[in-house]
Amino acid sequence: MATVELRFSALPEHVRTARLVAAAVARRAGVDEAVLDEVRLAVGEACSRAVGLHISNGLDTPVRVALIEDEKKFSIEVGDDVPIVTPSQAAGGHEAPAEPGEEESAEGNGEMGLAVISGLVDDVEVTTDERGGLIRMTWPTTPAPVLH
Repeated sequence: MATVELRFSALPEHVRTARLVAAAVARRAGVDEAVLDEVRLAVGEACSRAVGLHISNGLDTPVRVALIEDEKKFSIEVGDDVPIVTPSQAAGGHEAPAEPGEEESAEGNGEMGLAVISGLVDDVEVTTDERGGLIRMTWPTTPAPVLH
């Protein structure tokens, strides 16, 4: 299993680089050429969502991307550092209040991004815990032909 890891500052201009790297690694891993545009779009949406969450929550930690080659599949994991806020944490006042409309806007954009990703990728898993969120997308690969 080969893994390529990227970490980038939560800035929108870095999303394009993540898309290009993801497409190149997916191609090398054996993802069908016809699916590479979907890989690029899905990674762009997942990274844009993570960047937006970091910005709206005032985080300066990097967005994490792991490109994982397995024998019969290729996976991309995009991680953010925005934890789940439980009702007890929110009631305790530990979180800085968002500007009116700011939280809904970031959340709405995140939900739209997840809908787009779900439309592009058949195998997608979204998890969130106290450390942050993770979107894992997986595509089948075809083994490289053996040259004699």
